Amino acid sequence: MRTNTMLRNTVLTAAGIAATAGGIAGPAIAAHAAPAEKTAQVATDRKGHGERELDVRYEAQPNFYYCGPAATRNALSVLGKNIDVDAMAKEMGTTENGTNSINDITPVLNKETGKHYRSVEIKDGKADDKQTDTLRADIVRTVDDGRAVVANIAGTATDTDGNTHSFEGGHYISVVGYQDDGKTVTIADSADPNMASYRISVDNLADWIATRGYSAS
Repeated sequence: MRTNTMLRNTVLTAAGIAATAGGIAGPAIAAHAAPAEKTAQVATDRKGHGERELDVRYEAQPNFYYCGPAATRNALSVLGKNIDVDAMAKEMGTTENGTNSINDITPVLNKETGKHYRSVEIKDGKADDKQTDTLRADIVRTVDDGRAVVANIAGTATDTDGNTHSFEGGHYISVVGYQDDGKTVTIADSADPNMASYRISVDNLADWIATRGYSAS
């Protein structure tokens, strides 16, 4: 297991820790979603009035451990890119244990966009106000630049429609829009094409990311 980055030396460490340190979730074990057929979904790109939605050419992940490559593929689709998830999985070192950490995704985003992405960690079990405000600003800035954010999440969160989304082992999602100046954000989720897109408060998202990290400009 590679341990040459800061995040891997913190709570964003390898998936194996989750099995040996009860209650500490390791990063990037993909959602245990059943393989789903690829679908397509296009959002509306709107600027102004404190909101923006990027055009997503959505695909569901083909197996239970490809959420990292699939989330990255969906994020890159807003730029018109259609990169094979198998190629990305190989580049990220994805195995049946998932993708090790957000640090394996950030270099792929940099390579494919030619722009700067960075990994941001939320080390604690719950995001504080400063971390939430930073996440909100990072999402707005990245989306306003026409790019999506990729986040590594774990646990259960409730969206704005009252639906719950549970990934106790960990999961990756794409953040592809925001509303109300970033207080609410739009998620593209590769786990289930029937719930391909939903909105969640940035406060809930920050807590969902807690103990892990996200990649943004």
